Amino acid sequence: MLFDYDDTNINSVLNYAKKIEDLTFRDILVECKKYLADAEKGKKMNRPLEFINSLKNDKLLTSENSKGQLGNIIEKFYFGYEPNSNQNADLDKIGVEIKQTPIDIKKDGTLTAGERLVITMISYTDPVEEDFYKSHVYEKIKNILLVQYIRDKSKNRLDNRIKYVNLFTPPPEDLEIIINDYKVITQKIKEGKAHELSESDTYYLGACTKGSTAQSSWREQYYGNHIPAKKRAFCLKNSYMTHVLQDYVLTHKLENESIIKNIDELKHLSFEQIIINKINHYKNKTDEELCSLFDREYNNNKSQWIDLSYRMLGIKGNHAEEFEKANVKVKAIRLEENGKNRESISFPTFKYKELANEKWETSFIHEYFSTTKFLFVIFKSNGKTYNLLGAQMWNMPYNDLEETVKNGWLAIQEKIITGVTFTKTSNCIKNDLPKKSDNPIIHIRPHAQKAAFKLNNGYSQGNINRDANELPDGQWMTTHSFWINNDYILKQLKYK
Repeated sequence: MLFDYDDTNINSVLNYAKKIEDLTFRDILVECKKYLADAEKGKKMNRPLEFINSLKNDKLLTSENSKGQLGNIIEKFYFGYEPNSNQNADLDKIGVEIKQTPIDIKKDGTLTAGERLVITMISYTDPVEEDFYKSHVYEKIKNILLVQYIRDKSKNRLDNRIKYVNLFTPPPEDLEIIINDYKVITQKIKEGKAHELSESDTYYLGACTKGSTAQSSWREQYYGNHIPAKKRAFCLKNSYMTHVLQDYVLTHKLENESIIKNIDELKHLSFEQIIINKINHYKNKTDEELCSLFDREYNNNKSQWIDLSYRMLGIKGNHAEEFEKANVKVKAIRLEENGKNRESISFPTFKYKELANEKWETSFIHEYFSTTKFLFVIFKSNGKTYNLLGAQMWNMPYNDLEETVKNGWLAIQEKIITGVTFTKTSNCIKNDLPKKSDNPIIHIRPHAQKAAFKLNNGYSQGNINRDANELPDGQWMTTHSFWINNDYILKQLKYK
């Protein structure tokens, strides 16, 4: 029978929850309809009449088009309680929070977390709880009943199949980083800067936006000058949830080394301080000396400085477990003798038609910079080799992203939508896309093996399928990618 579990016994809850593995959400609703049919026949039920009537009248049960969340199906139609915004754990007698979250299947067949795991809303009407262990965040993550389903966007959402149900508690080494993330977020709120919060401020625990772009999704802050801030929620990041899926649910132990060898390190220093200290220990050494120290060939190829960055962190390969969980990207910055930075930073290529149809708030660029933190490892030329100046963690400031980058992105999108004009010269094809000089932070430029075009006037050049993609007007242009301007990067550096 539905709702047949002991809400004071964690094993009873888990055993009951496990029964929905391999069921669809529709299957749960079907079982609930059978339960209600038994109630109609006068059978003795294990829920009060008031709740049974609530089940009968719920739109999720009577209409497939109801906009109710899938999580409500788990909570109400399987565990038998009314969904609420209570800050206590869902099953508060045993301190268990029920969370459902999607899994996406990549083209190569690997499974990845479909989205971040929202924990609880950030309050702008009350003072923050400074003690993490007394916070609503801790109350809701200390014991998570994690219900994961395979998301197939081609199906009705009710036909998505629940694949895994497990209890999850962040391990001690992760919890230490989460606690510090909580401090970073709450400190910004206390400073009256909730409007400047970004998911990229932190590592595992983030502050993600929650709600639409409408004015109704903004609230005055409790602190400071009460500047309106967009509604946000505490969340476990998408990258962290992918690690949970791979390491704890699928038990595919990833071949990633840990930077933190001893959890006691995190009791005295933050994760960020540990990272910076490890690299700055080698300050002023040349890249040649570092290659010798770490038994790495000194060959000046592009990977050399990234390799050295990981070696200084005690990582033999180029993947660190903590960086994978936190979505940290390592970038080696090389300055010339005159202090100038020659290189802009590139990002993955994009499809013109996809960019044309994106909304800023959900665009690749916005998502990337609002969730990604960078480790800059900075070297400076001495004429023959490069000296290590130091390292810093960096994420794009909120205003830079939401104003300057947004304006640059919109200008590029508008040109791609309205049509790119091409001009043939004696040795190349020019276009009228916005230039690097048009925006102080971002620009786009070709990112392909060779130039390739197929224009409406009949002109064709290069390998179209390999090096170009189609514009909305049917023409084909060399594939481009976004770049962060080199002079903007230079302004962000602490070491020059």
